[in-house]
Order: sequence, then C-alpha cells, then structure tokens
Amino acid sequence: MKNKTEYEPFDYPLGYQVFAGVDEVGRGPLVGDVVTAAVILDPNQPISGLTDSKKISDKKRQALFPEIQQKAIAWSVGRCSPREIDHLNILQATMVAMQRAVEGLNIKPEFVLVDGNRLPELSVPAQAVVKGDLRVAEISAASILAKVIRDHEMDELDQLYPEYGFAQHKGYPTKAHFAAIEKHGVIEQHRKSFKPVARVLAQRQPSQDQN
Repeated sequence: MKNKTEYEPFDYPLGYQVFAGVDEVGRGPLVGDVVTAAVILDPNQPISGLTDSKKISDKKRQALFPEIQQKAIAWSVGRCSPREIDHLNILQATMVAMQRAVEGLNIKPEFVLVDGNRLPELSVPAQAVVKGDLRVAEISAASILAKVIRDHEMDELDQLYPEYGFAQHKGYPTKAHFAAIEKHGVIEQHRKSFKPVARVLAQRQPSQDQN
C-alpha cells in the first residue's frame, strides 16, 4: 500500500517502477471542458488522505491540491473543449484529453493506470481500473487535481454568467441549470450536442433548422 487511504486491494503490475494515474472530471456536465489529469507520485513522499475526489469535502480537496503538486514527481492536465466534445462525442473527447494529460508529463511513465473500463491509445502499457480512484493512489491524486481545476473554472464562468448558477451546480444537468438555459438561452461554453442544450437551440431557431 503506497499511501494511507481507504483503498480496496490493488496489485500493481509487476516489472514496472514508474506508474502514472489518470482520471477525468466533467463528462456529465452540459457546459465547459472535460478535464483530465495524469500524476506520477513519489513513493518517498506519501500523501495521506487520497481517495476519490467526490468522496471528500471541497476544503479537503483544496488542501490536497497543492500537496499533490508539490510532492508528485510529475503531473499534467489535459482537456477537450466544448467544440471538440461536440465534434468527437464525449467519450472520444475524454480519451483525447487523457492522451493529452499523459503526453504532457515531463517524465515518461513506464505504465499508466486509468480510472474506469476504457483506455485511450497510449504509447506505453496501460490498464483500466474500475473504481480506480478508490484503489490506486496515483488515480486518486489525478481525480483531485482534475476536480479542483474544473470546479475553479466553473466558479470563473459563474463570475461571467451569474444568472446560470455555475458555482453551485458546476455545469451538471440540474433543474436549476435547465431553468437557466430555458430562460437565458445557450452560451458559447455549452456543449451543443448534449440533448438538453440541443433542444433549447432547436426551440429558439426552428426556421434556421428547416432552411
């Protein structure tokens, strides 16, 4: 066990020393980038309290965020924009964002562990780990970095468009978000291929769609 945490047992693949963990945040929201992070931890500087970013408080995430950045051997963030998501679809955009995060590491990992059940195309060996953010320290660290970064971006978007409530729902499809879209329309940062957004666009531009 590399870090003190609530992990289920996980056996790291044998024959490798440098592991990167990868996770994403923001597949479900209707607005903003999908954000991924890749992290290589230093076994000589364990970080206590790592777990799935969704299972800890914002205060705890904010405290762990700089500690991960300071103690990690390497970390990197990758993303895909709403336009890329609309062009590729959210699954493929997430895979591309993960590729970008791994490629952005200033140290090449020997093996990559990815949260979930799908793998992006990578130039190094990799394994998908279901519930990886609960089982693998590197993935937990990646999930925290991605979550804090994306939440911060939603807070910034809230400053620009306070009527949408992005600071509260972080862009996820809540009743408040639906109501704001219906009332105020779609902004540039919305993912226009997502059904609730596409429906509002169709309602507001019926003549353009038919011509």
